[in-house]
Amino acid sequence: MFGCYNTIANIDATRQEHTRQNLDDRSIEGVMGGKGLGVQILLERNPPKVDPLSPANHLIFAIGPATGTAIWGSCRYGVYTKSPQTGFFSESYSGGTVGTRMAQTGYDAVVISGASPEPVWLEVSDQQIVFHDAADLAGLETFETEDRVRSWIKDNRPDAKNCGVITIGPAGENLVVFAVIENDYWRSAGRTGVGAVMGSKNIKAVAFWGNQKKKAADPEGIKRITRELTAKSKEDKGVHAYKTMGTPMLVDIMNEAGGFPTRYWSRGRAAHREQINAGALHERCEVKPHACLQCLMACGRLSTIREGRHKGLQIEGPEYETIFAFGGLCEVTEIEEIAYLNDICDRLGIDTITAGNLAGFAIEAARQKKIDLDIDYGEVDKIARLLEDMAFRRGIGEVLARGIRHAAKQWDMEDRAVHVKGLEPAGYDPRVLKGMGLAYGSSDRGACHLRATFYKPELVGMIDRDQIEGKAEMFAEWEDRLTIFDCLVLCRFYRDLYQWEQLSEMIKAVTGLDMNTEKMRSLARNVSDNTRRFNIREGLTPDDDRLPKHFHKQVLPETNQVITEEQMEILLKEYYRARRWDIYGQPPAA
Repeated sequence: MFGCYNTIANIDATRQEHTRQNLDDRSIEGVMGGKGLGVQILLERNPPKVDPLSPANHLIFAIGPATGTAIWGSCRYGVYTKSPQTGFFSESYSGGTVGTRMAQTGYDAVVISGASPEPVWLEVSDQQIVFHDAADLAGLETFETEDRVRSWIKDNRPDAKNCGVITIGPAGENLVVFAVIENDYWRSAGRTGVGAVMGSKNIKAVAFWGNQKKKAADPEGIKRITRELTAKSKEDKGVHAYKTMGTPMLVDIMNEAGGFPTRYWSRGRAAHREQINAGALHERCEVKPHACLQCLMACGRLSTIREGRHKGLQIEGPEYETIFAFGGLCEVTEIEEIAYLNDICDRLGIDTITAGNLAGFAIEAARQKKIDLDIDYGEVDKIARLLEDMAFRRGIGEVLARGIRHAAKQWDMEDRAVHVKGLEPAGYDPRVLKGMGLAYGSSDRGACHLRATFYKPELVGMIDRDQIEGKAEMFAEWEDRLTIFDCLVLCRFYRDLYQWEQLSEMIKAVTGLDMNTEKMRSLARNVSDNTRRFNIREGLTPDDDRLPKHFHKQVLPETNQVITEEQMEILLKEYYRARRWDIYGQPPAA
């Protein structure tokens, strides 16, 4: 199929062997790529109920037809596996440069099984796949690991014009269930513990390079699409907002809505928001817009701290979700200190959303005398030490390294732990944004905000925040469209620019397939059904789609709101119907 190589690399880490597998057009057309291909491989190859950290669990890196083309927002890759954090389907995405470098290897997916007996790093190119000894990389932080692997490729591979490097940090090596995979220093496949799965296979890093180039069905059509979007973006308010303020602009938006999670999900506004919002970041740091390849938004904030004890520290960020996690849940009151905690997480290789949630949970446990830990809200250095303890599995950190469900059970705090399927929510309180309650509950990877990004239509008034009946139908359409994004693979922040019509034109130009809205939605439904089948096979029940009771019982003081169990039942009932599943959330037979 145009836009694809119809080729998979199968790597056996135990035997340190690999094979090349060709796919026919029909199998590719039915899943497109990315998430569609990833979940299909898991269904076919993963043993049911497999331990996520066992050699039999597959780790899949996949791109889509858009990857490696000139399409704006196409410079991403996906990682698919069974999550050690949730026990269910795992998907995580990252931008930067690596997706494009993966596309140059000539593979649509790299599928890794087994576990190396010794630490290794992999070299995947269009010429060869090589296992390299990684003994000298063991224990290194992500930045240094990336530098060393990149330097080796530069010095030893004259045909490699560019390479993309993904790494894990100490947390991944130590099998922390929320460990991430990092690339380009600050870009992360950040949720559901994909870094722990990579660590369980004793793989410290992977370098991708090559000189392959995809064939598109209509190269001139791709040029036209990119030109038209470039022109349109110049007048687009959303593009302008991301380019000038980045995701930290959401700090003010969510505080004004009363849904900025604060003091471990007990409040909806932060009194110190002026010290942690986009204005504070741009005032107290030197900030430059930073873009992935093939991106016209440059939403990233390349930030260098100007003054104080962290003067000179440079990161890309902090993004909104990191600000909410540490500035909201843990009540860290200075943007520079949030950047500092962000840097620690990046170097150690842990997810900032989960890390901030767990730190806030530990603070609550300490305040309630459930654990003997000297820590409280806003105590930055103690939070920093706790992050390191998580990554190295020391003391209380050993309990937290196993995830929120384990910690809650150990500390007799299961009624206070905020998560769905073992994954903690992002910075949008569902007591204010009711559709986000459905998003968190129904998401196949746990309490995720990205499967449909439904905070957007609720915040801008496309649908009333408090509406319950009839909301699931709109939610399912958003989810279907963004599932197509994940099969192509495209960046979420292009959601307003790529509506169904634009996606249809893009697919036609890249792949040659003629797909109207109904055909695209049918493909998206098939991918969602397959993902649901995978999760049910792994033990998912309808109860796993429910929210934590905290959101039903604990009223937000600023808005006097909850999301009731009855409201959630209506949302789920209508969602199952919109998905064409039965009343128990079971999809039709394949």
